[in-house]
Amino acid sequence: MTDATSRDGTRSGSTAQPVGGAKGPDELRRQIEQTRGELGDTVEELAGKADVKGRAKARAADLKDRAGAMTVHLRGSAGHTVRGGAGRADPPSRRARHAVRAGLGHPRAVLVAGAAAGVAVAASLARRHRHGPC
Repeated sequence: MTDATSRDGTRSGSTAQPVGGAKGPDELRRQIEQTRGELGDTVEELAGKADVKGRAKARAADLKDRAGAMTVHLRGSAGHTVRGGAGRADPPSRRARHAVRAGLGHPRAVLVAGAAAGVAVAASLARRHRHGPC
């Protein structure tokens, strides 16, 4: 039975050594230590991937940090908007016009909101009719 050399420079058979082989006991020890180090790194990497609970905690902490940063950003931009309007709120008529324009752009949403409001009013009237005025 003959040993064949593969593409990566190892021989197939009972002993898989590089083609060059160790030049002596010191070289062999160095190769063993290098292989042990690589094996240790691989085991640590696999253990990290197998630690689902730890990975989930790390992901949750990352998302929490990102949410906190987004909150700070949104609060800053909201404060900028108020200051940009010279500190005054829009009068009710302007807000109403803005709501009507937004509603014209989304008629289905207005229809759903109107239906929900109608159901709420009908339920309130039915309750009053049964129990009398409160």
